[in-house]
Amino acid sequence: MMPDGVLVTFYGDDFSGSTDVVEAFATHGLPAVLFLKPPAESDLRRFPGYRAVGVAGISRSQSPEWMQANLPSVFESLTKLGSSFLQYKVCSTFDSSPAVGSIGTATEIGLRATGCPVAPMVVGAPSLRRYVLFGNLFAAVAGEGYRLDRHPTMSRHPITPMAEADLRLHLARQTDLPVGLVDALSLQGGKGRERFAEQASRGARVVLFDTLDSATLREAGDAIWNSRVTPTTFVAGSSGFEYALLAYWESLGWLPPKPAPTNQGPVDRLLVISGSCSPVTAQQIRHALANGFVGISIDVERLTTDEGEFQRALQAGEAVLGQGGSPILHSAVGPDTVVSTEDAEFGRKIGERLGALAAELVRRCGVRRVVVAGGDTSGHAGLALEVDALTMVCPVAPGGPLCRVWSSNPEIDGIEILFKGGQVGEENLFSAVRAGQGRKDVGAPILANPQSKS
Repeated sequence: MMPDGVLVTFYGDDFSGSTDVVEAFATHGLPAVLFLKPPAESDLRRFPGYRAVGVAGISRSQSPEWMQANLPSVFESLTKLGSSFLQYKVCSTFDSSPAVGSIGTATEIGLRATGCPVAPMVVGAPSLRRYVLFGNLFAAVAGEGYRLDRHPTMSRHPITPMAEADLRLHLARQTDLPVGLVDALSLQGGKGRERFAEQASRGARVVLFDTLDSATLREAGDAIWNSRVTPTTFVAGSSGFEYALLAYWESLGWLPPKPAPTNQGPVDRLLVISGSCSPVTAQQIRHALANGFVGISIDVERLTTDEGEFQRALQAGEAVLGQGGSPILHSAVGPDTVVSTEDAEFGRKIGERLGALAAELVRRCGVRRVVVAGGDTSGHAGLALEVDALTMVCPVAPGGPLCRVWSSNPEIDGIEILFKGGQVGEENLFSAVRAGQGRKDVGAPILANPQSKS
C-alpha cells in the first residue's frame, strides 16, 4: 500500500507551475499545500493530512549565483519532512538558460543536498499537451504540435528563448552532469526500470524519461517509484513527474476516490494582471475584452523607471474596479508586442512592479478574486500580496487551479487567486474564472487518453 505521511516535497521555480502540482494531487484525492517559504511545524499543523508540501519560488528568473546562495537551505528544510521524493519543479516548457533559471545548476544543488546518486527527470505532461520523444520536447498550441525550438512562444521568449528542443543538449549548456535517457521504445516494451538502472550504471547523474502517452507515463512512474532510494530521492521535472506517479499508483488501486467537480460561483469583479507574452494569453485577453472586461495597457519600459507610469496604471485599474468593472492590466498582447531582452534584471523589475500593482489594487479596492498571468509575474505578485500558503479550491484549467490564499494579513486572507502560466487555458478562461466555473473532467482516469486543450 501507499506509505503514510508526506509523499512528495517540492520547490517550484515559479508560482504558476507550483500550483500545477497542488492541482495534480488535490484532484486525485491527495491533499496538498503550497507555502511561500519552508514551513515550520506550526505551519504544517494548520493543514492536517497533507501528502504533498511545496514551496513556491522565483528561481526561474534568477541567476546560478542566486540559486547557490538560496536553494541549499530550502532543499535541506524540505528534506527534513521525510518524504519519498524531493522535486525541483520546473515548467513543462523547460524555461531556462545557463544564465537565468538554470535547471542544471538547481539539479546539481539538489543532488548534493540529498546525497542522491542519480536524479530522474520527467518533463513531458500529456495532460498539458507536453510530450518528450527521444529526448526532444514538443508542445501543442491550438491543436497543432511544435518542437520547442520552433514553438511560437518559447522560441521567441524574451528572457529564455528555446533554441534547442533536445533536452539533453539544452541541459548540457547548464551543467556537466552526464544525462541519460529512458526512451519511449523502452517504456512501451515494459523495460523502464531496466533501462533506468542501465543508464545509472553507465554513470548518468540525470536520467530523462520520454513521456508520450498514458502508457509511457505509467511506466515512467513505475520505474521511478521502484528505483527510489532512501532517505529521499531527488527529482527534477514538471508536473509530469506527479502525473507519472499518480498513473502508476492508480494502476495499483492505491488512490482514494477523486473529489467531485465543484464550482465556486461568480464574483462581480475580477482583477487580471498579465505579464505574459504568450499568444494563448493574448487570445484570452482579446476574448475577455469582447466580453465586458476593460483593458489597460502598460508601458513596461517606463514601468521599471518611471513612478508616473505605475501611478497611471494604478489609478486606471482603481477607476474600473470602483465602477464595478473587471480590468486587465497587461504588459503585452502576444509576442509581437513584447520588449525582447536577455537582461534578467529587467525581467525581474517588470515582475516586481506588476506584482506591486496587483497587491495595491487588492488592498485599495477589496477585490476577492484575482488572476495573475505569467510565471515570473506570479511569483512577485505572490510575495507582494503577503501570501503565506495556497490550497486548491476549484480546478479551472489544466495546470491553472483557483486557489485559496492563506495570509496573516486579514485584507488578503481568504481571497481566491489563479496563477496562470502563459500556455494555460481556453480563450474564455478569464470569464470562466469570474463565473467560478470549475472543470468537469477532473474525475477522468489518468490512464485514459488525456483530453486537455490547454
